[in-house]
Order: sequence, then structure tokens, then C-alpha cells
Amino acid sequence: MNHLKALIREVPDFPKPGINFYDITTLLKDKTGFKNVIDSLVNQFRSTPIDVVLGIEARGFIIAPAVAYALGYGFIPVRKEKKLPADRARIEYALEYGTDVLEIHKDAIDPGQNVLIIDDVLATGGTAVAVGKLVEMLHGKVAGFGFILELDFLKGREKLAGYEAYSLLHY
Repeated sequence: MNHLKALIREVPDFPKPGINFYDITTLLKDKTGFKNVIDSLVNQFRSTPIDVVLGIEARGFIIAPAVAYALGYGFIPVRKEKKLPADRARIEYALEYGTDVLEIHKDAIDPGQNVLIIDDVLATGGTAVAVGKLVEMLHGKVAGFGFILELDFLKGREKLAGYEAYSLLHY
């Protein structure tokens, strides 16, 4: 999968000085690269018991529906605060520079459903852990986490101990 790294644009000093941003939009526009990402995630989780695939706003929205479709499951969005129209469950979680809030429809997950969580990047793990807690708040089971890339030096995987977590690329 390392050939995919050549398709990812690295943007220095974004969103602030000293941060290197890995922009996957250049990977997504490449038809072979995009297909490789989806196929790899599908192959990784094909034998995992899954009932539904969840995508985290915003780039998880691009990948998760394609994975869900290929596996034959439905898709659930997790959105930023006040973007969903019906009754919502919410979680506030810490970021490196403050806090954020994510929400899911309260009826999105049936009790006992196995939920695959997909996002673009595993960095510090805070967002992934928060979404896992949202799934469990609704009495679902986290079937696993899938990411396009992982920033190993931030050690986010440590926060996902006890869960299956798969990343295509490592930086």
C-alpha cells in the first residue's frame, strides 16, 4: 500500500506552523488509488461480523459509504454538533487545542448491532474513541476501526487498545 503515499499531498504548516497535514483529496481523485483504498478496507473487514458501517464527518463520509456498499451494509453518519435533524446522542471530547462535539441519531444503531467505524486519519485517537463511546452509548458493539492513514508518532492506536484497528498507511 505504500504506493498510495505518493498520491497523498503533504501540506507543511497547516493548520498551524509545525503541523504537516496529509491531504487525501489528491488520493481520492486518483481512480486507481481510490479503488485501492476501498478494496483494502473491504478485504480487511470482509470476515468481521458487521451490521452497519459508520463514517465520521467529514472525510469519513467519503470512504465509509463506499465500504458499506461494497460489503453490503448500510451507512450511518456521525456529524458535528447541530447538523442532524432528529433526536441525537452527543459526546464532547478533548482535542489538542480545545474540545469538540459529535452527534449521532439516537435511532441510528439498534442494540447489539456490530458497527464498523471508518475515518481518514488516526492521529491522537480522541475522535475515534469518542465515536466508539457514542456507539456503545446506543448499545451497539464496535466491530473495528478502519483508517486510510495513521500518524504512528501520535500513538492514537494505544487509545484503541481492545479494538481491532486497521490503517492502510503509516507515517
